Amino acid sequence: MTANSEPWWVYRGTGVPHDGITRLPDAPSWRSFAVPGADEPPLPPADEAETTGATARRLGRDRQAAAYQADEREIQLVNLALHLRRPLLVTGKPGVGKSTLAYAVAHELRLGPVLRWPITSRTTLRDGLYAYDAIGRLHDAGMVGDRAKAPAIGRYLRLGPLGTALLPWRHPRVLLIDEIDKSDLDLPNDLLNVFEEGEFAIPELARLGPGDQEVMTADGSRTATVTEGVVRCAQFPLTVLTSNAEREFPAAFLRRCVRLEIRPPDGDRLAAMVAAHLGDGSPDEPTRTALIAEFLRRRREDGAELANDQLLNALLMAGRGLWGRPQDREVVEDVLLRPLNEG
Repeated sequence: MTANSEPWWVYRGTGVPHDGITRLPDAPSWRSFAVPGADEPPLPPADEAETTGATARRLGRDRQAAAYQADEREIQLVNLALHLRRPLLVTGKPGVGKSTLAYAVAHELRLGPVLRWPITSRTTLRDGLYAYDAIGRLHDAGMVGDRAKAPAIGRYLRLGPLGTALLPWRHPRVLLIDEIDKSDLDLPNDLLNVFEEGEFAIPELARLGPGDQEVMTADGSRTATVTEGVVRCAQFPLTVLTSNAEREFPAAFLRRCVRLEIRPPDGDRLAAMVAAHLGDGSPDEPTRTALIAEFLRRRREDGAELANDQLLNALLMAGRGLWGRPQDREVVEDVLLRPLNEG
């Protein structure tokens, strides 16, 4: 974590929540999506457990977010993405904290629950925008028998993480598009139009004509109003796309992103991360120093790919007694610190 702070920084990397997002300047004219005079709802509360599905998981994410150790370059580029209203493409080895950065920003700036969209080779743009249960609606309409009394369409339409992020929030939501490099070749290009326009149409609602429809969202039981079948943002979401750098992206996609590479942390940053997660008391200082040194040596001299949480796991178990005997150390080093690139 850097001790410096620039006047234009909104995100400071302190891990301490503050109201800096209220001081974010207006969007540049070419990235302005707000409609003058339009009603912009406040963000959902950050402690809304429904988004992650379990209170324990949410609290774990909160602790990770507060303990994240951002360096000055990461802070600079997050702020660039905020000011320019551009996606932040974060690359780096597995386990260096790419996804956690999104949670750290949302936590510090009080931007509500992170909207996470995990990507696979089968993911399409529609998956992120919305899902419509047409069969369920037809079934329920048949059960009612009277079309005039059929349930409203909004009960069968749920906005996805991207669709929810593009609602007209008063402040930007944080959208995590996780492992974008696993997508098929079309998805990055498909995202471009949505990123540029800040809106998308839902044909199932648009064909109903003028008027408002209440639909479900990715925020658990919360609903949102969609007018004339179009979801249109007021503030472009802070969109964090993570990549393990397993593929190249189209130039048109890259030029619209702020690109950040997170490098493996050095000794000082590792020590700060460990202190933030485990405190200063366990394990004892000699054990902590030895394990951090071994972690760094393996990565530097052996070319081992090691994730930050592997070191945390090793230190946790060492503090609980799995370190005193040679065979204990062997378990820690050969199991908990086993390189990710080792078969």
